[in-house]
Amino acid sequence: MKWLVNEAVKQYLHLRMKRIERYMMRPEEAQERWLRKIIDRGRNTEFGKRYDFKSISTNETFRARIPAHEYDDLKADINRMMHGEKDVLWPGEVNWYSKSSGTTSDRSKYIPVPYGNLFNCHIAGVWDSMALLYANKPDMAAFKYKNLVVPGSYQSLADYPKTKVGDVSAILVQHMPTIGRMFYTPDFDVVLQPNFEEKLQKIAEITSKQNDIGLFGGVPTWLIVLFRLILEKTGKSNMLEVWPNLQAYMHGGVGFEPYRDTFKQLIPSDSFVYQEVYNASEGFFGAQCDLGKNDMLLLANNGVFYEFVPMEEWDEEHPKTKLLSEVEVGQVYAVMISCNNGLWRYLPGDTIVFTRKQPYCFQIVGRTQQFINAFGEEVMVGDTDKALVDACRQMNAVVSEYTAAPVYFHGEGSRGGHEWIIEFDQAPADLEKFKEVLDQSLQRINSDYEAKRYKSLALDQLRLRAVPRGTFLRWMRARGKFGNQNKVPRLANHRRFVEEVVRYQFE
Repeated sequence: MKWLVNEAVKQYLHLRMKRIERYMMRPEEAQERWLRKIIDRGRNTEFGKRYDFKSISTNETFRARIPAHEYDDLKADINRMMHGEKDVLWPGEVNWYSKSSGTTSDRSKYIPVPYGNLFNCHIAGVWDSMALLYANKPDMAAFKYKNLVVPGSYQSLADYPKTKVGDVSAILVQHMPTIGRMFYTPDFDVVLQPNFEEKLQKIAEITSKQNDIGLFGGVPTWLIVLFRLILEKTGKSNMLEVWPNLQAYMHGGVGFEPYRDTFKQLIPSDSFVYQEVYNASEGFFGAQCDLGKNDMLLLANNGVFYEFVPMEEWDEEHPKTKLLSEVEVGQVYAVMISCNNGLWRYLPGDTIVFTRKQPYCFQIVGRTQQFINAFGEEVMVGDTDKALVDACRQMNAVVSEYTAAPVYFHGEGSRGGHEWIIEFDQAPADLEKFKEVLDQSLQRINSDYEAKRYKSLALDQLRLRAVPRGTFLRWMRARGKFGNQNKVPRLANHRRFVEEVVRYQFE
């Protein structure tokens, strides 16, 4: 029976792949179509009337008339929507909100998730990702075995009686199509409970006794914690001894490269595949379309109209943007979206680089709020991830978590630099040598950093502090960031994070 279900789904995904291939060839047409759709849907909202959507007929007029928005610009409108007001940013009443806690602020953001956005953006993105996965791996059998996704949770708020808020992963699980529920493990009462530590323990207890899990998804950090709990309970040496039918991992939320070697140790199989997806609180934006290449296809027919902000425009009040047809390969852009959830010319904070244009594929390189540029070096998360992977390969090391920050000048004759706090799964034999290799790798990857490091005239060699295993988890727990949607901030242009982490290394 399961074999028949998988074959039926495979045929559906094959047809869906044909649709994906059409917009891969003509993404600009899909973009124009979605812009017209969302403008038409939004014309009778307060926002649409405020900016006279009825008179907007071109993307040029749309871009000229609607200002760029960050969350604080829409916060008051979203708060009214959460109180039950209709037709504010999007038609009708919106009852579900994705809670994004961010990585550089304690303030929560509540992103509207109307049903059209849920099904035509988020869930559509899941189906597109599955179609791409099956196209790459013809023997894939996600609907023959059980699937495990470790979500967050959702809740009702006392001040908003009609509203439910939670991680986007939890909202997706709660609204999972029936066919997905048939192959999901464990039950929803377990995976949607709010206490994340108890949840991981219960998932480990249940799934450690199962042997038919084929696909899993979630943030790498928390899956590693889960797998170690399972291995501790079972006494097995790797996850294939527990789940022999494992085939694929759909991951996203953070850069995966620093975790890759750890997963290879946990799942020692050449046939096991990894697919990166870009499913943010604001929408499902990308999925890896070629598992042999380290980039993702932009989902151009998914309820979202995209614009891209060049780096030189990031600090402008009215940034000049580029459309998809105008982007250049290799340039860093901040993503701007107008979406079928009421976010109009909204800046989620993610930065990307296009790797190719036929089809339009990209890599996430960081966030506009996560970088180090204290001395003009313009170091981004993509740079540090790559440098760390290179150093680990050269020095036979494995990293579980890291964060880095600038070291500022301290008096006459002093030089600045960067300080890295690293938690190793497998420490290098020579930490000083590792530090040198890491610094050299970062210079090769980032020419601005290399220029500032030349003869140590502006920047000293980076500093490195190794902390004991569990340090970052203790720090995340202490700051109320222990959970599925919370990620360790990799880079900051201030020293608060690195100084906090160090305090938790021996607690």
